[in-house]
Amino acid sequence: MNAEWYRPHFEFRFPVLGEAAKQHVGMTLRAAVEPWRVLGEEPAGGGVSRAVDSSLERIEVKAIGMTPGRHRIACNGRSVPLHPTGTDGESVAGVRFRAWQPPRCLDPTIGVHTPLVFDVIDSWAGHGRGRSIGGCTYHVSHPGGRSYDGPPVNANEAESRRVSRFSTVGHTPGPMAEIDGLADPRAPMTLDLRR
Repeated sequence: MNAEWYRPHFEFRFPVLGEAAKQHVGMTLRAAVEPWRVLGEEPAGGGVSRAVDSSLERIEVKAIGMTPGRHRIACNGRSVPLHPTGTDGESVAGVRFRAWQPPRCLDPTIGVHTPLVFDVIDSWAGHGRGRSIGGCTYHVSHPGGRSYDGPPVNANEAESRRVSRFSTVGHTPGPMAEIDGLADPRAPMTLDLRR
């Protein structure tokens, strides 16, 4: 069996959300699987229904060309727990976040985490605190708050909508000391912004 046979399916299910490169460090964001939790039963039209909490999303962050001990990646000011993939100079991690605030959901006191601002931090700059040398911003929906009238008419329109939500500008300027990502021991390769 050839893994390349499944490449179109993989690219459809886990599309690249955007790519950014600053100095010699590259970063790729890709959609990832996040299971939706089932809520309790509610009465609905003479019966009951069970809704799901679809407000959580997850993305994969892949970094290439980072110097160990020098470069780190932060998402909304929190360290992303990158782990090596086995390929030289390549690391990956997941980021779980609340994308929108539905009227009924689990953890209703946790707000929305978007837009996600990713920073490539150079710890050799910024007088020992580290400085963001660049990054990117990812929006879950249109960055201007625009609501689309309907579904995309073809693949080109769907791609243009996806591309408009990613920008290589908007990183955190100046020296910064990011907060530890508080990795969950049950998922050590995922930054959960809800924690």
